[in-house]
Amino acid sequence: MMVVGLTGGIGSGKTTVAGFFKELGIPVYIADDAGKRLMNTSSRIREQIIDLFGEAAYSGDTPERKYIASKVFNDKELLEELNKIIHPAVAQDFSDWVKDQSSKYVIYEAAILFETGGYKKCDLSILVTAPKKLRIERLQKRDESSRQEIQQRMDNQWSDEKKSELADFIIINEDLEQTRQQVEHIHGEILKAGQNS
Repeated sequence: MMVVGLTGGIGSGKTTVAGFFKELGIPVYIADDAGKRLMNTSSRIREQIIDLFGEAAYSGDTPERKYIASKVFNDKELLEELNKIIHPAVAQDFSDWVKDQSSKYVIYEAAILFETGGYKKCDLSILVTAPKKLRIERLQKRDESSRQEIQQRMDNQWSDEKKSELADFIIINEDLEQTRQQVEHIHGEILKAGQNS
């Protein structure tokens, strides 16, 4: 079964695109959601995170996300340590999940697919892009972030130009109907690629 990576900067509309693939009957695994779930359910992860950030990182079994985020926000080394805890657990969870799927391919959606080298484990990859102005507007509507907070988060991710050099397909997500058509076209291309491999 083929694994197709799906990524894009914040506010690009990865979730919308993932939804269109689901409508086509393609199973979608969202790495970020899996990471959050594992932080809540895995006692091993909880112990490792408390070792890294101290007792304040958890309240009972619940991670204190805002506290953890504030610690890693401007500390790249600490963020890398956190990723070393979460990413292998997500990778294992994903491979267990894939065993239960029966479609021609699955979508693996991850915000930092290229930055972490995760795309190397995928057969193909899709980059979702949108004009910066539109992305900022979407994020301001979605989580009421300030322009400055959004800019800082964008600065922590690779540029679309850098990512597009590695992507097999690029979806420009400005107009929903056009985005849906792009998804349907790529779906057909992936199925063809699967037949030829």
